Amino acid sequence: MIIHKEGWVHSLLLALAQRAELAEKGQTMLEEALGHAYEGLIITDADGYILKLNEAYARFLETKIENTVGRHVTEVIENTRMHLVAKSGVAEIAQLQKIKGHEMICSRIPIFENGKVVAVVGKVMFQNIEDLFTFTDNFKKLKSELEFYKSELSKHLSAKYSFNHIVGISKELEWVKELGRKVAMSTTTVLLKGESGTGKELFAHAIHNESYRKLAPFIKVNCAAIPETLFESELFGYREGAFTGAQKKGKKGKFALADKGTIFLDEISELPLTMQVKLLRVLQEKEIEPVGAEASEAVDVRIIAASNRDLETLVKSGMFRHDLYYRLNVVMLEIPPLRSRRDDIPLLIQFHLRQLERETGIPVEGVDPDVAEILEQYDWPGNVRELRNVLEQALYVKVGPTISRNDIPGALVKGGGAASSQETCRSLKFITRLAEEEAIRAAIREEKGDKQAAAARLGISKSSLYAKVGQFDIG
Repeated sequence: MIIHKEGWVHSLLLALAQRAELAEKGQTMLEEALGHAYEGLIITDADGYILKLNEAYARFLETKIENTVGRHVTEVIENTRMHLVAKSGVAEIAQLQKIKGHEMICSRIPIFENGKVVAVVGKVMFQNIEDLFTFTDNFKKLKSELEFYKSELSKHLSAKYSFNHIVGISKELEWVKELGRKVAMSTTTVLLKGESGTGKELFAHAIHNESYRKLAPFIKVNCAAIPETLFESELFGYREGAFTGAQKKGKKGKFALADKGTIFLDEISELPLTMQVKLLRVLQEKEIEPVGAEASEAVDVRIIAASNRDLETLVKSGMFRHDLYYRLNVVMLEIPPLRSRRDDIPLLIQFHLRQLERETGIPVEGVDPDVAEILEQYDWPGNVRELRNVLEQALYVKVGPTISRNDIPGALVKGGGAASSQETCRSLKFITRLAEEEAIRAAIREEKGDKQAAAARLGISKSSLYAKVGQFDIG
């Protein structure tokens, strides 16, 4: 028969040759894959005779591939079930099998063609059960470490307090708490107004914890503690090479960290005018622009702001933008000072004494009746924070099981007996601390919360004042 070059027979032969070449390449690739696989692999026919065995399995069996192919699997592998799976047609996954004194985990999978088993593939997953235990132990350790770090991160990025931590039963406080619970369920911006120490931060935490964002980050920012030159990078972050000294990979700002959650801007009155414009943009456009970035980034952040200064007065004096004020003042919660809810003072005394007892390890039964009366009558310019500080100081100097009149600062004691014999025996360091703290509180109070003016009144720098404010926890 003559085969013409362009004829159909010639074309058919070429096609068959190409298919044969592809099949050969596929087989070569399969053999390469089997040979270089880390796991032990074996293939038997329907009668249990070995068709293929890879190098990893041969090494494990301490033999050579050429010594196994063509032999029945029972002659090569002890306790094998490959031939049984070929008969049953039922796969066996992750089964234990003992070979050469080693417990290994293997799977046996039947291969079907036209409804009949034509081959069985065996795979050794772990050549020694101890490898599995080691792997599992390592996994448990890694998981434990991951949970620890997630927990630690959550502590730093989550709200600590709920409305149950805001102690008091007075109608003034209960009204604000009820409004706080209602507004928490929305996404609206909240402005917290109140004197230093009234619990504005507690309310911010509680509102976040009561909201649908409670599982997302809660980021706190003290606007008074950030140098003006660092405001933009702290709030909005920066890109690599944005300025000299910038981190190589850039840095996320507070707003980016708070994405899908809540950001609490404390002492918002201290925000520079230039930053007020940028904050207004975040409120209006729901986006930020990191320093050195070429484009803006969308953020989903709820803003809770707080101020112990009257923002309306600052707006009139040109120190705070009126458009930002109205954007922030969607819902205002005005937290009453302690002198307006004296009925809550006994509860607060007991609550903070129990807390301080746990924190300091100093046992205390309570306060004497005359001390309770003094504490209830005092005006508390520093509010709840000042009350807690007084109780903590008294705890360290008391000599009996309860806090007596002699254990509290003389400034609280109205009328005679302000300076008892025990008080005069207190350390000079303690007396100096009390005097310094009271002077700072008085200056801040007289300057209506303006810390820069208070620092000038006291004759110290603003940074020194903030250091003292942090030391005495004045707020």
